Amino acid sequence: MKIAIATVDKKENAEISERGARAYCYLIFNEKGELIETVSNPFAVGGGGAGFAVAKMLADKGVDIFVAGVIGGNMVGALEERGIKYREKTGTAKQAAQEIAGDL
Repeated sequence: MKIAIATVDKKENAEISERGARAYCYLIFNEKGELIETVSNPFAVGGGGAGFAVAKMLADKGVDIFVAGVIGGNMVGALEERGIKYREKTGTAKQAAQEIAGDL
């Protein structure tokens, strides 16, 4: 199980980004809530279609759950197409990962 969290920084205690598809980076945690990978977002700046591109990138990394402060409608559709569950949360990435891991 992999949990990807959109964040404003690359540290595991970074705040969750309010921008799902345009977040600075994504922290990927395992089912125990441990940070296993940090991914810079190549789609943070640019034209349209970031939600679709980020959803594909996360699916290619085997992500099962995506977390951000706000997840736009286009990204929701792209996540659902790839079977990725999603949640809107605030707080820190580490807190969210541990909370979700505890629910598994």
